[in-house]
Amino acid sequence: MKWLVQLFSRNRRYDDLSASIQEHLVERTEELMEEGLPQKEAEQRARKEFGNVTLIEERSREVWGWETVESLEADFKFAFRRLGKSPGFAATVILTLAIGIGANTAVFSVLNSILLKPLPYPEPEKLLSLAMDAPGAGLTNFTDGLRLSPSMYFTFLDHNQTFQSLGVWTRGTTNVTGLEKPEEVHTTFVSDGVLQTLGVPPAAGRWLLQADQEPRGFKTVMLSYGYWQRRFGADPLVVGRNITIDSQPREIVGVMPRGFQIAGNDFDLLVPLAFDRNHQILAGFGFQGVARLKPGISIAQADADVTRMIPMWMDSYTNGPGSNSHYYEVWRITPAFRPLKQKVIGNIGNVLWVVMATIGLVMLIACTNIANLLLVRADGRQHELAIRAALGAGRGRIARELLLESVSLGLMGGVFGTGVAYAGLQLLRAIGPADLPRLNEISLDALSFGFTLAIAILSGLLLGAIPALKYSRVQGGIVLSGEGRTASASRTRLRSRNVLVVTQVAIALVLLVSALLMIRTFQALRHVEPGFADPGHLQTMRISIPENLVAEPNMVTHIENEIIDKLAAIPGVTATGFGSSVPMDGIESGWDEIRVEGKDYEDANPPMRLYSYVSPGYFHTLGTRLVAGREFTWTDIYGSKPAGVVSENLARELWGTPAAAIGKRFQVIPKMPWVEVVGVVEDVRQNGVSETAPAIVYWPALHDDSHGSDRIMYATRSATFIVRSDRAGSVSFLNQVQRAVWSVNANLPVSSAQTMQDIYSQSLARTSFTLVMLAIAGSMALALGIIGIYGVISYAIAQRTREIGIRLALGAPKDELKWMFVRSALVLTGTG
Repeated sequence: MKWLVQLFSRNRRYDDLSASIQEHLVERTEELMEEGLPQKEAEQRARKEFGNVTLIEERSREVWGWETVESLEADFKFAFRRLGKSPGFAATVILTLAIGIGANTAVFSVLNSILLKPLPYPEPEKLLSLAMDAPGAGLTNFTDGLRLSPSMYFTFLDHNQTFQSLGVWTRGTTNVTGLEKPEEVHTTFVSDGVLQTLGVPPAAGRWLLQADQEPRGFKTVMLSYGYWQRRFGADPLVVGRNITIDSQPREIVGVMPRGFQIAGNDFDLLVPLAFDRNHQILAGFGFQGVARLKPGISIAQADADVTRMIPMWMDSYTNGPGSNSHYYEVWRITPAFRPLKQKVIGNIGNVLWVVMATIGLVMLIACTNIANLLLVRADGRQHELAIRAALGAGRGRIARELLLESVSLGLMGGVFGTGVAYAGLQLLRAIGPADLPRLNEISLDALSFGFTLAIAILSGLLLGAIPALKYSRVQGGIVLSGEGRTASASRTRLRSRNVLVVTQVAIALVLLVSALLMIRTFQALRHVEPGFADPGHLQTMRISIPENLVAEPNMVTHIENEIIDKLAAIPGVTATGFGSSVPMDGIESGWDEIRVEGKDYEDANPPMRLYSYVSPGYFHTLGTRLVAGREFTWTDIYGSKPAGVVSENLARELWGTPAAAIGKRFQVIPKMPWVEVVGVVEDVRQNGVSETAPAIVYWPALHDDSHGSDRIMYATRSATFIVRSDRAGSVSFLNQVQRAVWSVNANLPVSSAQTMQDIYSQSLARTSFTLVMLAIAGSMALALGIIGIYGVISYAIAQRTREIGIRLALGAPKDELKWMFVRSALVLTGTG
């Protein structure tokens, strides 16, 4: 620090040195005058005795060690002065660098925010995502593996030796009434321990505590920061107020801070999971888990600890009277814990690294383009450099000056590139897929600025290295004597620029081919049959009927049936239906086994199948083709007929052909009634056209879920309604839909209104995002390649103006001369 202070105060020290020398000369002059010498003679004698003032000042400055700094400062000033005399050249280079550096900084900021930056929780490296593998049930390839059941949660909570805290959570929706109009909001249901594990304190009020988890206790809720602002105007007195959620009043006990998410998932409300410990079974694998490791504990130790507790879990709970408590041994359940960050970011890293590499290639092309310009500029300075070499300037000094000029351009490009990066991040937020993890955390931070500085300096050094190596060895005598103007020398000077152009074209072609292949893949995906038809004329919406509003399952289905009838009466509607989800909406209906009649399952359990619950008219409305049999009818629904519909791939797997499946029977577990296959429908790309269509079992929206003597009816309480109409998506149509629903029950909100085309497009968002990035990169590469070829050809023509004049004077045709230069451009392009 002291050295820096001295460095920046050196001008003052130089002034002090000069003043001291002058004072000494004045004093000595006065002494000589007192001895009788005239003033002029005394001044001359004093200076003669003291010596060369300028030399002494320079030697003193050398002792202070600032010669190198001052030399660099002088070179920088000279570089900026030269650039100021060539504003067109400087602007071209800086703009090119700004675009290249800005694009790379923007993509690096995305990579940094999503992949490199730790999660915004205290000590995030200790956080685990709790999931299990169950290869015996075919649950090793699921994204989250086998999720936890409440009984698993209690077993791990009571007997673990490796977790500091743990909890389970799940996502859903709830209806909020009594504020303005009924509204369905995104809700995360959390057990005790989730908020304590994540460790982020509330912005207002308190966390949900263990007392809030009591099944018969006082009902509480927490708000997200966004919902608090949107619905309550950020009122600080909101804590303590009551709101009605699913027809039940709950007290607001706290507000979470801005940007808080649970494992990357946004929410509006946090509602406590009120598990009754005394009424839990082994099953119920629908909850995601999160835990914080104790200090010094590894993931392997946590895996071993939970492996020890799996038998304890099966010893402590059952699936009901008469069931085998060790039934799940055949599933071979084992822990598959991983860092929470890995769960949050998923596989998006593959896409981001591809984009980063692509933008990096564009930066390389930009650098080769600018290197060509700098070669041209240095070539034009050969006479000046030769004079400097003749006057004694060494190779190092000439090379340093050329490098400092290119580094100066790189730093200025970095400054403007920061602005380009900021604009690029705004664009990425706008066109980036909605499911891009940590999207709200993407920003320019200190690491991004450090990356910008590093790439600016490295670019400057790379750009300046070629002309510095080439022209720092210039021989003053040869150039000044005119030998540098020969044709052979000209060809030698062009060789470096030709190599750079060939490199540009080669890299640009790679990017263009990649972009074209991506476009072809995207077009191929567009032609994949998704399992539904004419999505632009399909209107979808979510409607939930909570148990506190309507308790009886039969009444729930009657209300949903009445809503369908009201929707069908809207002018322009041709078909209606509903299901627990629609293809590609990301809502998981559930999964379970099915056992086919006549097949032995003693040695191995049947694999898991995706479940979906649908109403009569669902397939007809969606445009899903019926391959064999029929759809459900309302007689099946209200008569509780054990009927099922299966997907074509499942029918072929189990019975050989779709037609053979009709009339066959299956059941979920031995004590449940046999279900008859009444229909087979075409395969549906439930998870997007880029994924294989899963085998699906379709159940009636209301069906008998009895396990024994007790009759249990299951109704689809949260459903996606679909309406086929030419008016889908229009404001007037949505208003009529809303009024139709409220005419049945004024407390039912309509949410997530969107067309099936919107859902389909969102499913392709990541693919289209990658396509857009590659297309932009390919276009930039093509443009830079064209500019590079133009620069070399135009420079070649400028250098050979005298030769062209001689050829024309000797009678060479103009077309032949034009073709001579076009041919060279074609050779460069073809070589590339």
